Amino acid sequence: MQIFVGLGNPGKQYSMNRHNIGFMALDAIADAHGFGPWKSKFQGLISEGRLGGDKVLLLKPETFMNRSGQSVGEAMRFYKSDPQDVTVFHDELDLAPGKLKVKTGGGHAGHNGLRSIHGHIGEAYRRVRMGIGHPGRKELVAGYVLHDFARADQDWLDPLLQGISDGAAELAAGDSGRFMNAVALRVSPPRSSGGQKSKKAPAPQDSAPKPAVEEQPDTRSALQKLADRFR
Repeated sequence: MQIFVGLGNPGKQYSMNRHNIGFMALDAIADAHGFGPWKSKFQGLISEGRLGGDKVLLLKPETFMNRSGQSVGEAMRFYKSDPQDVTVFHDELDLAPGKLKVKTGGGHAGHNGLRSIHGHIGEAYRRVRMGIGHPGRKELVAGYVLHDFARADQDWLDPLLQGISDGAAELAAGDSGRFMNAVALRVSPPRSSGGQKSKKAPAPQDSAPKPAVEEQPDTRSALQKLADRFR
């Protein structure tokens, strides 16, 4: 069992904060890969599913950022997991907005969520560092990370989250390079022959040829769809 942890703060008032990009990443993975419903466990919210051939638990600690390690440690003890089975998705001030890096081990660089996790399970876990940029001065950091993403940030935030969900199975399989390539295809799609960026980068599995006959739109009513499911 692998444990994918997204860092953030619980509550609707924090849901679009820069500090909550870890929660957003897990929501994108759950939605794209058909994970089960979120339920309360391990002092957090969990959702179970599979990424490729790997069983994965998604965990969003509800202990607030500064005590994230309590939730992660409890989940690890339950599944008898090692730190190497844990991947933490978190905001990164030292990377430009939309940039992403994968790292295993090392320090917490002052990130309170990582600091807490270090205290409970050590440092030998994998991190997915998602850049949100830096406000420029240290005294502005707290207000910056606890402020909502600006409307203009959606231009890079949506592709970043799509890329993370595209490459999630590669990450679970331990192939960080292919995972980051999937993200790059979304955030920085290849340019067309005319020198313009493609409007939408294909997901890695989209390379298969399209069928010769286009799928016809489903004109059934909601009631008919429900009835057909039980035939």
